[in-house]
Parts: sequence; C-alpha cells; structure tokens
Amino acid sequence: MFLKWTQRLLLPLALMSIPVLAVEQTVQVPGPLGALSGSLVAVADPQAPVVLIVPGAGPTDRDGNNPLGIRAATYRLLAQGLAGQGISSLRIDKRGLFGSRAAIANPNQVTVQDYASDVRLWMSYLAQRERYRCVWLLGHSEGGLVAMLAAQNNPDLCGVILLAAPGRPMGQVLRSQLARNPVERKQLDAALAVIDSLERGVPVAEVPGVLQPLLRPEVQSFLISGFALDPAQLLSRVNKPVLILQGNSDLQVGINDAEALHAARPGSVLRILAGVNHVFKAVPQGDHEANVAAYGDPDLPLASGVIEPIVQVIHGAAH
Repeated sequence: MFLKWTQRLLLPLALMSIPVLAVEQTVQVPGPLGALSGSLVAVADPQAPVVLIVPGAGPTDRDGNNPLGIRAATYRLLAQGLAGQGISSLRIDKRGLFGSRAAIANPNQVTVQDYASDVRLWMSYLAQRERYRCVWLLGHSEGGLVAMLAAQNNPDLCGVILLAAPGRPMGQVLRSQLARNPVERKQLDAALAVIDSLERGVPVAEVPGVLQPLLRPEVQSFLISGFALDPAQLLSRVNKPVLILQGNSDLQVGINDAEALHAARPGSVLRILAGVNHVFKAVPQGDHEANVAAYGDPDLPLASGVIEPIVQVIHGAAH
C-alpha cells in the first residue's frame, strides 16, 4: 500500500529561460516500522520522465544537507534544475532519518542492501502509484553505490546517473581519503587495521577515539555491507543507459573512480567537469578553503555543466 499526502507549493521554475510549472508535494511509502518520506516535484506533463535522487553518506537529508556542516542543498538544486527542463524528480530521506525516522528504531542498524530495497520500493511507487513509465536513478557519492545495487534486474529502471560515485569498493576509497588527510601515522595505521578487519566481515570492538565518528562499532554492520560490494562489477550488469559525472576538484572521490565505472560499463557516457567539487559547485582550482566553504553555501548554484548532460542522456534515451 502506498501513501501520498501534503501538496506543498506550486513552483514556477526556470533553467536557461525555459519556464515550467511544477508542483512539489510530500509523499510516503510504508517502511519497516513507519513511513519513508520524500519530496516529489512533478511537472505538468504527465508523460515527463522522472528522476529518483538517492542521497549520499551519513545523515544526509533529501535536500543534500546534513547536520555535520553540509548545507549545499545539492539535491534540491538538482530537482529545481530538472523541473526547469521538464523533468520530474523525487528526493528522499533515508530509512531512520529526518522525515523517514519512524521507519526504523535505530538509524545505524541498516545496510547498503536495506537502502537499495527502499529505493526499489520508491521506484515501484513511482511506476505504479504515480504511473511513470520507468524511473531514472540518480545516485550521489555513496548513493551511487546504493543506486547501482537497486538497479540490478529492475524492470522499473530507465537508466542510471552517477554523480561522484565510487568506482572501487568502499574500503579502498576510505583508505585513499584517510591517506590524503593530515593524520598521525599511528592513527592511520589503526584506521587501516579496522578497515582490513571489516573487509573480512569481522567487527572491531575497540576503536580509537579519534576514529569513532568514522568507524565506531555502531556503524560497522553498515560498513561491512558496503565493503563487500564492488561498484564497477555492479555497474557492468546494468543494461540501461548510464551517465557518469565527476568533478576534477572533488576532495572525496577521484577521476580514477569515474574512469573505472566508465570502463566497467561499455557505452556509458562519462563527463569530467573542470573546477567542480564533490557537491557539484564551481570552485577555484586548487583552492582548498573555497572548496570546503562551498559545502556550506546553499546560495551557490550548481556548477555549469551539471544539469545539461543529465537532460541530454534522459531525452536521448527517449528517442
């Protein structure tokens, strides 16, 4: 059973001087213990394509913000930009968080597979309740891994759009991120030892205090589930159109990840965006301070070149 409620506002949205009327409404589907919640931006054309935006790592909400200092509103800006081009979208809160917090008692007791199951449920909602012909999955960062898993053998899938998605197993990506950070060698060695154990599927009870936010025991079941997945392998099994977008000023995921995904899926479209960071804002090349500051600036628009290739691959697939 699907639930739907709360039409919130009528938005005259525009991109490239093309006005489109779109209605944003809160929608819900049943989760394990309570409702999962999202925001559906529906353009007036009932035949319009729809994009399901899958959020990235941590306590990230449907707009692309989280209480750890990220206020870039990337997903809200994506929804607005797509609506301006006649494309509907659904952005969602993850199981146990924000509008979906009633869905599970402990938001840490989840796996990547759980998130992928929820995405598939949302896809069924869009296909059955909202009657979209099929659904484009757009996964950002860790959400790209979730999207690739949800895309497997999915009859409701139109195609996959990956923004700053990992092209290697999460453990390898995490090692690279830690190696670039100015941490003491002893701390790095301890972190790598924990990652090694989690890759073997073995939890670690004692985690040094400085590593608690990243590797604490409460989130290790989730990390174990993610470490076991190979994004390139998952993408190689997707037989629908694929677009890969990657900024060359990304501090978290590299061009090598995008290239690995592109190599794994022949026929995919790869776009490397110059001067674009992990939250898809334009930043001066090599300016670390400005790059980090962009994570907290909702008034900074999406970088030029983000919306256009998404629109092109969606409309190209329709012809």
